[in-house]
Amino acid sequence: MTKLSTDLVRREVIDTAKTLVVKVGTNVISHPDSTLDLERIGSLVDAVRRILETGRQVVVVSSGAVGAGIDLLGLGSRPDDLPHLQAAAAAGQARLIHHYDECLSRHGFHAAQLLLTAEDFTERGRYLNVRNTLHTLFEYGAVPIVNENDTVSVEEIGFGDNDRLAALVTNLLPAPLLVLLTSVDGLFAGPEDVQPIRLVEEWDDGLFGLVRDEQSPGGRGGMKRKLEAIRSATAVGESVIVANGARAGVLDDVLEGREVGTLFLAHGATMPAWKRWIGYAAMPQGRVTLDRGACRALFESGGSLLPIGVTAVDGQFVHGDVVALIDPQGREVARGLVNYDRRDAGEIAGLHSEQISERLGSLPYTEIVHRDNMVIFNATDRD
Repeated sequence: MTKLSTDLVRREVIDTAKTLVVKVGTNVISHPDSTLDLERIGSLVDAVRRILETGRQVVVVSSGAVGAGIDLLGLGSRPDDLPHLQAAAAAGQARLIHHYDECLSRHGFHAAQLLLTAEDFTERGRYLNVRNTLHTLFEYGAVPIVNENDTVSVEEIGFGDNDRLAALVTNLLPAPLLVLLTSVDGLFAGPEDVQPIRLVEEWDDGLFGLVRDEQSPGGRGGMKRKLEAIRSATAVGESVIVANGARAGVLDDVLEGREVGTLFLAHGATMPAWKRWIGYAAMPQGRVTLDRGACRALFESGGSLLPIGVTAVDGQFVHGDVVALIDPQGREVARGLVNYDRRDAGEIAGLHSEQISERLGSLPYTEIVHRDNMVIFNATDRD
């Protein structure tokens, strides 16, 4: 693709974006000693103000609470144990949101704090509440500042990093563009390259081979985690830009469509909000393993999952929960809302539909998962 056509692609991505979700990494707004870089926060907020003046909406997903708490509590270094990390997050979050609000108020705006956990996206009612809150805040011209609620999150229910959180928040918004601001200039093809890859037109899992599985000091994510978040965002029709948050004017360059960072184009059709929740937000409560015939029915015929195609049922789930659908090789190929609880699903696994009433005494559903309540993953959407 020529330089001119690349610029036109960026311009189109920006022009069609109604909402920007800007994820700010810990190292973008912190000094090497983990203290907050107030000048950097101020310059980012100035850029956010300029985006708002174009009529677009902005959500900031900001890390940095733990680092701010380390400074505030005089801990000296990042704690190793969960209670002290959570204490640092609690103290630091107050300071972090104060600085955002102070900077925004200079321009006539206010910061609105949203602290979220993975459960806020897994449970459908809470998921909708988050979406409604964001849209209502936009009505009042407030700027949502989102972070993981580190004071209550543990490994089992946490996001792992704010890149995934930012991708999930992006799923909630109309015509979004996700901008991941990090400490590097983008995705590089090799260690000797001085310029990042400027455009990724189609997702390929081979991109994971370009990065090392490591994280930057003070943060929890790395480029591998960013690529995982990018894969899920682009799969549902969203484009993503990864750029260096320390670069002067980086958000202004993004807004002007300039060649900055790496642009990942959406590789899937825009997915309805309901399907986004099933496939990419909710956490599966169980696993249903399929035989080869069921996989063919799902991928080639567009069918529902019938009991006869099920070889195993695992986990603890009830009617209406999201379950992962697993192929004979152990790969997750789809997710869907299950029509039966764990016990009944196990009872009817492998049966013809007409045998369900004989086994259960009634026939609530002929399908274990109906096609309308299912998201099929492409080969590149899941490992």
